[in-house]
Amino acid sequence: MSQQDKIRAHVFVSGIVQGVGYRYSTLKQAQRVGVGGWVRNVPDGRVEAVFEGTKANVEAMIRWCYRGSPSAEVTDVAVEYEQPQGMESFAIERRG
Repeated sequence: MSQQDKIRAHVFVSGIVQGVGYRYSTLKQAQRVGVGGWVRNVPDGRVEAVFEGTKANVEAMIRWCYRGSPSAEVTDVAVEYEQPQGMESFAIERRG
């Protein structure tokens, strides 16, 4: 797949999303869907993530973020689209 066929979404998830397995669940879902990027907790209580891949796969991850892990209570998902940077694998990063 060429770089032109990929999109990148930068996402901030609000609600009860820290301490409920959200990052680990995001990692597993991203690996299942086949997107690159990362996920991390931010000090204000949100979770931040970047997803790169096909439009269909990235949008599937964004839809998944509204549910998240079984214990999460998501109240908002803010999405900004950016230029893809060629991320192939997905990882949990340290707090931003």
